Amino acid sequence: MNNHTQTKIYSAAKETVFAFLSDIQNLPKWATGFAKEVKSVEGKYKVLTPQGEIFFRMESDEKTGIIDMYGGSTEDQMAYFPSRVITMPEGKCAYIFTSFQWPGLPDEIFISQNETLIEEFENIGKWVETE
Repeated sequence: MNNHTQTKIYSAAKETVFAFLSDIQNLPKWATGFAKEVKSVEGKYKVLTPQGEIFFRMESDEKTGIIDMYGGSTEDQMAYFPSRVITMPEGKCAYIFTSFQWPGLPDEIFISQNETLIEEFENIGKWVETE
């Protein structure tokens, strides 16, 4: 199974970046190539993506910095996207995000999604870093 891990260091505290990324309502602010809109339907979240609407959920732990994301067309077939925010020296932090090419995902879409991560990681910096 193909996979891709993207990492970026931010000049912001782990707590700041974690709080921003673990709030599902912030997804359209930074994941602009993926999330056009987030809505709650009967207590469950759905995200409008370029490919259509999907179920989406996040499981996070502030202490460890883990923000695991799950998305899919049905709740019982959701792809897993593990990520983590870790403390770095000098008041900085790093965000690590891994994507997998799940069965049925064409190569061109997997490659495109990973290229989009570069811009999305820049978007995160615009929201969490102060000058």
